[in-house]
Amino acid sequence: MWDYRTPGIPDELFERTEEVPITKEDIRAIALSKLRLREGHSAIDIGCGSGSITVELCLQTKGGSVYAIDFDQKAVELTKKNLRKFGANAEVILGKAQDVLPKLPQVDAVMVGGTWGDTRQVIELAASKLKKGGRIVIDTILVETMYQALAAVNELKLAEVDITQITISKARKVTTGTMMLARNPVMMISATRA
Repeated sequence: MWDYRTPGIPDELFERTEEVPITKEDIRAIALSKLRLREGHSAIDIGCGSGSITVELCLQTKGGSVYAIDFDQKAVELTKKNLRKFGANAEVILGKAQDVLPKLPQVDAVMVGGTWGDTRQVIELAASKLKKGGRIVIDTILVETMYQALAAVNELKLAEVDITQITISKARKVTTGTMMLARNPVMMISATRA
């Protein structure tokens, strides 16, 4: 289905529904690059939504363990469907991150794509699951979530903290030429457990 080593699988290759969010391909590629993955690494995807990041985590960490968490049954089913489509394997768990994370093993990378209003607690639990040198990436479109995420990252004394705001525009053909349409800006924090 995807025969390349590079992340950023085109969005249209994923199964999608209106009710379940997807991390767009350009944002996904940046997030995955900030996770600094290797074959055999293990990872957790918190707020897996459509499973686009879960699928890419599996492809980037061949031979490693990947866990995907979402509280929405529709998201869990869609993630499983996309994993099957791409021939990837992950443990997909229905539940709140706060309840699931304590039961998971230590991992090399954690992607936080949704905290459902419990940002600090989710990030604290996620960081506690990182091995020494492990990476965490948090992406959000809400300023309030960014503020809480940054406060949590600072309190945890994570290293190599990087904050990036990403604004992507995509081309669309119109009758007189090509116009650029801006997507929602995404704020991304990445850090390392020292």
